[in-house]
Amino acid sequence: MSLIVRPETPADYAAVALIHQRAFGREGEARLVTAIRESDNYFPALSLVAVLDEALAGHIIFSRCHIQSAEHSFPALALAPLAVLPEYQNRAVGTALIWEGLNACRRGRHEIVIVLGHPDYYSRFGFTPASTFGILPPFSVDDAAFMGQGLIPDALQGVSGTVQYPSYFDNV
Repeated sequence: MSLIVRPETPADYAAVALIHQRAFGREGEARLVTAIRESDNYFPALSLVAVLDEALAGHIIFSRCHIQSAEHSFPALALAPLAVLPEYQNRAVGTALIWEGLNACRRGRHEIVIVLGHPDYYSRFGFTPASTFGILPPFSVDDAAFMGQGLIPDALQGVSGTVQYPSYFDNV
């Protein structure tokens, strides 16, 4: 088994859309990825694909969001969506995408990542409930599932407020 994680290219776009459609059983996440790519919140180096035995098996994207308090707006990244084709799940594809994605975020000098997901899964990568830091979701969700992570020491020191996602996240 040969697993490679690399930045996606335009030649991957159709396969990435199919990965999200098959993984989620709907088209919302594929449309979200397209909307991110077409926005000012897109970082090409933070949209990664996993290639397993020469086939695209998964995709992850991190895009700009912010944490808004009464006095400040703090830059952050949203990890969303992450998808792995069903036939490649439970083969460490998602794990490789997350680790390499977080490393790419660090290389890009980003400091905060927010994710909505399964706490048992994402806690393995250093995510903890965002409410621990005074960071709140903009919608009703289980506290344990809305998580954050500082990518550098003290990145979350003094950061609090409500996460603000771009409006295209509303369509998922």
